[in-house]
Amino acid sequence: MSGMFTGKVSLITGASRGIGRATALLLAERGSDVVLVARALDSLGPVAEACAAKGVRALAISIDVADAASVRAGLEKALAERGRIDHLVNNAGVTADGLLMRMKRDDWDRVLQTNLTGAFEVTRALLPAMVRARHGRIVNISSVVGLMGNPGQANYCAAKAGLIGFTKSLAREIASRQITVNAVAPGLIDTDMTRTMPVDARDKMTGVIPLGRLGTPEDIAEGVAFLLSPGAAYITGEVLNISGGLYM
Repeated sequence: MSGMFTGKVSLITGASRGIGRATALLLAERGSDVVLVARALDSLGPVAEACAAKGVRALAISIDVADAASVRAGLEKALAERGRIDHLVNNAGVTADGLLMRMKRDDWDRVLQTNLTGAFEVTRALLPAMVRARHGRIVNISSVVGLMGNPGQANYCAAKAGLIGFTKSLAREIASRQITVNAVAPGLIDTDMTRTMPVDARDKMTGVIPLGRLGTPEDIAEGVAFLLSPGAAYITGEVLNISGGLYM
């Protein structure tokens, strides 16, 4: 499997840490050149170096996915330098948790703009090249809370549920061009984002996971890699739930 993606170019947003970092490293290990996207360019340096050490080309680009102009400029650069993008992983995301009655409109807007509209902007910018090539794979990182809800995360859940609708609609639009669009719905994953949760809340959530542990970023990366692989060529419009049984 080490050369499964040799000759491919994969773009991963939110690639500086967590699921994005693990996905970039796994795809590089399997031979794909990678384009790494995050707001802070310096945060991508170590990831780019680790990917390049696996013998692939790694390009780091600073893009704020919540800013349409930043997306256009950054992706024009990526396409100019790499010629094409075969795989797109929309992973960039933020949280701003709080009960709805106390939630500020700015917190609602920021989460929706980054987690949902950001995926729209990045996909829209890269889609024409995929359509011309009549080939492509798109994976959107949603969440099980987009399927089941979670108190105190109305904005985040709305964005992640929106990604699922976006995935299914786009899959129908572009299937005739041999481009697949799928989503991955992680459960409670051990990342910087979940480490900000109170310890008792983490323990309570872990206690209801049938497999009895938090997921790892590598667990999610493996699911993403499968959906990008030739073995998933006949799968589109699906949501792959990777939650240790938290949602079933």
